[in-house]
Amino acid sequence: MKFLIAFACLLAVACANESADVLSDARKLDIESFETAFKLSNSIESEQKGILDGPNWKVTGQNSHVSPEGEKVYVQYVADENGYRPVDAYPPLPTPPPIPEAIQRAIDYIKAHPIPENQN
Repeated sequence: MKFLIAFACLLAVACANESADVLSDARKLDIESFETAFKLSNSIESEQKGILDGPNWKVTGQNSHVSPEGEKVYVQYVADENGYRPVDAYPPLPTPPPIPEAIQRAIDYIKAHPIPENQN
């Protein structure tokens, strides 16, 4: 839910710089799911779907707009108990830097030597 509030705030800031009319706005809200979609006259579009999975929400969606250069920009994402993760984008998402060797060795060691369950 925090993600939805943060997204709405960011979108409001983006829209504040330019006057736009709402071309479409659809919402379907339920206790265990929701769907939202809207389109503005300034090329901003957004769609989201969320399902309550146990105590956590799983949200999928996409946002798009047209850049000042006339190029369509979009991001498709998933947000769940593991956080926000973009899954596709244009322009393409940058490739993350490689994990430093020392950190990778530490990760491998931790995976190979898990903490026993009775020892927290």
